Amino acid sequence: MGVSQRAILSPLLGLGFAWVLFMFASWSNLFIQPEYDAAGNFISDGPSVRPATYLALIGIALFAYGAFLGLRLSSRERAEGETHSPLALAAFRLGNLSVIIALAGGAIFAIVNFLEAFGGRNTESLGERILGVYLPIVLATALVVVLLLFSFVFRPSSPESSETDRQKATSRQKSLGWGYALPILAAAIAIIFGLVVYDVTGTSLEAWVWVLIQVLIASGIILGTRFARRAKSEEPPAPKPRTAWASGAWNLNFVLSIVFGGVVSVMAFVFGTGAFEKLRDYNFDYAGWEIEPLTLSWIVSDFSPALVLIVLVIIGLYATITERHRAEL
Repeated sequence: MGVSQRAILSPLLGLGFAWVLFMFASWSNLFIQPEYDAAGNFISDGPSVRPATYLALIGIALFAYGAFLGLRLSSRERAEGETHSPLALAAFRLGNLSVIIALAGGAIFAIVNFLEAFGGRNTESLGERILGVYLPIVLATALVVVLLLFSFVFRPSSPESSETDRQKATSRQKSLGWGYALPILAAAIAIIFGLVVYDVTGTSLEAWVWVLIQVLIASGIILGTRFARRAKSEEPPAPKPRTAWASGAWNLNFVLSIVFGGVVSVMAFVFGTGAFEKLRDYNFDYAGWEIEPLTLSWIVSDFSPALVLIVLVIIGLYATITERHRAEL
């Protein structure tokens, strides 16, 4: 298997591992029951510290690593190669797209945890709050920043680059790094600040607290723009000359393949999560639920379609991309 094939397969396998961990997360959520007081009044939807939170985060991290590995392999092949085959460029584009999806997944994960942290959990200890809310947000932010910097900023220079060009590239990389990272870090600090205020006061955030949060976010954007302007003002190293690589038909087929993979991937995650939701046997008063056992009927009728779909994404995308860009003999 060549470098381009491995670069294509890497994010697809990362997606498969992410799906498996998300399914375990859905299964573990079945054991998290809502909490009620002695009078039967609703207290909360369960503790903050949940295995599903970390299983989902690990799944996103595995997909991010697969995407980064695919992008790094394809970038290295394009930097070292004299000619650029359609398959190499397809692998590079798939790696870029996969990294962007992983970045979006990490950001959405942090935002969802932030929004779910409000209400109904003020009786928990500080340790439970840190493990259940703050630590996942910090880890997701770190994942996004590290993936962003190493995927799009700290790329290796071309072997033909001179020492002067490499020094210029390093200077630009530092400015680009701050330009990318500062807005994300500022947003994370603002989110954590809002949660701290909410936990300390036990009430909804006042208007001036929201103002401070927006000031922090705006400051990060402004500072990030400043460093981005510095990076843009520096003259980048001259790119290697490139030859024509493909026709419009290849572009169309690649786009159609990605659209197919995206739609079917969403279906696999939705069907899989829905299959585990069917194992909830609600009580008559809806105060909690019983967990139905795993049966052959459930596996065949509910869970297997999701499994087949995610396998179809991995095999179908790999076969489609490699076949459409196979060199004619």
